[in-house]
Amino acid sequence: MPGHNLAGNAERIATRISTQELQRRWSAVRAAMADRGIEALVMQSANDWLGGAVKYFTDLPAHNGYPRSVIFPLAGPMTVVEVGPFDATRQFGGADPVHRGVGDIRYSPSFLSIAYTHRYDSEAICDSLRKGGYRTIGLVGAGGMAHGFVAGLQAAFPGAETIVDATDLVDSIKAIKSEEEAGLIRAAARLQDDVFAAVLAAIRPGMRDIDVTALAWREGQIRGSEQGIFLGASAPMGSASPFLGRHMQGRTLAAGDHLSLLIEINGPGGFYTELARTLVLGRASQELLDGFSAVREAQDATLRHMKPGALCRDVAAAHDAFMIGRGLPPELRLYSHGQGYDMVERPLIRRDEPMALREGMCLAVHPGYETESLFAIVCDNYMIGPDGPGSCLHKTQKKVFEI
Repeated sequence: MPGHNLAGNAERIATRISTQELQRRWSAVRAAMADRGIEALVMQSANDWLGGAVKYFTDLPAHNGYPRSVIFPLAGPMTVVEVGPFDATRQFGGADPVHRGVGDIRYSPSFLSIAYTHRYDSEAICDSLRKGGYRTIGLVGAGGMAHGFVAGLQAAFPGAETIVDATDLVDSIKAIKSEEEAGLIRAAARLQDDVFAAVLAAIRPGMRDIDVTALAWREGQIRGSEQGIFLGASAPMGSASPFLGRHMQGRTLAAGDHLSLLIEINGPGGFYTELARTLVLGRASQELLDGFSAVREAQDATLRHMKPGALCRDVAAAHDAFMIGRGLPPELRLYSHGQGYDMVERPLIRRDEPMALREGMCLAVHPGYETESLFAIVCDNYMIGPDGPGSCLHKTQKKVFEI
């Protein structure tokens, strides 16, 4: 139930970031805030797929559509606003073993589906901001916050210099993984390898696509995954099998069919990686094998360009040149991107990304292309080392799996 009491029950949390790691993050962000003259950050999320900033600061995500808002001050403990009873507050003083670094939690019975409650969270946050006397407030990911929340902040604090965008400030720090974070990312990749192996052992004609992804979901959950998606669709050989969501996974597999499967779930601790391969219930066509060979070669070509200091837009341009040179379409969507607490986070390997690659970043690399008869895809994760990408974080073979 929203607003439940977890204080003093740290042992209930399956995988926790160390307090030392949280303090490292807080210190790095506060140093950047001081340089910018920002006295408090405000962030909000309603999910743990693309709401990584809230978890980055508190080690607890927003989830199930319930907003969780955070004030992170230049000095002192945080304030959290989350769904719960009217006028209820819990005081922690920054010392609670679950809500580490949190001074108080204010509860607000608001719901994104109920329009007249949309002001409740911003009213609680604005009240705490006024009490803190903060003059320059940085919003983190304002475009992903509820409109009513941001509108309430802007109305309460008018003036061009009062509220600033601090998203880039946090993104540039969050994108570089610590040793502890990198260890959890590697654990997520191993978990996905295990899930894929379980699917490989169980898939057979007569199963529906949803049976395959439901089996994969269970395997991920019992191994410690907290959230994520499985995209997959089957088709007869000679027809494309693109990634589709659960509402489109009702087809029944037959002998000779193939299925594209994307495993994009997080691991214990909440860090995302992603793995994609194609499975065939029989023999793969030469077209499918050639398509996989092309995207694997494209993945290798991208990895050669991923050196610390390389501009992401230059890597993307090199990928397009590679694809066009082989008679394949250029990338118009997103074929490589950062991952961490967000399923997709910066940097994006795309023409509109100003960020450069740096040592310590984790990137998914998934070139692909689609025709009427083929969906070619490969997807794996890599950490950027001092000289470029290290070894692939996934151990699943890079091939079309014939069963």
